[in-house]
Amino acid sequence: MQTEILNMLEKNSKIDLADLALLLGTDQATIVEEIEKMEQAGVICGYPTLINWDKTDTEKVTALIEVRVVPKRGKGFERLAERIANFPEVKSLYLMSGAYDFSVMLEGKTLKEVAMFVSTKLSTLEDVSGTATHFVLKKYKDHGTIFMDRPASNRMKVTL
Repeated sequence: MQTEILNMLEKNSKIDLADLALLLGTDQATIVEEIEKMEQAGVICGYPTLINWDKTDTEKVTALIEVRVVPKRGKGFERLAERIANFPEVKSLYLMSGAYDFSVMLEGKTLKEVAMFVSTKLSTLEDVSGTATHFVLKKYKDHGTIFMDRPASNRMKVTL
């Protein structure tokens, strides 16, 4: 049941728990209990809101930074990952396979702000051997949500 709850919450974290219970064929108390268990175990880490910033007046720059590192013996990637994750500008951090070690997603107000972060904070970390910055020009899909405007459909909406 936990996997079904997680799948439903991942698609819509605002789903009414009574509706969720009905969809899963159980009672609301069971759903609440399962969710609380998963929150306490760290399986559910939060309920973020996905925003299409292009439809607001707020200017944001998003960048993906490839980071190559030379991990120290006995310390691996964990220590450096913790340091990078603690920067407030960093929105996501992943250990990668392939040509680089970390993928860092960050947001800033301007290109210059992002460039300054990379040159003064990220690339100066002791174990970082190189970076490559890629700026996001437009988001088409994020976390499973399509951001592109679609033509209006004449079909009736189907709701559960």
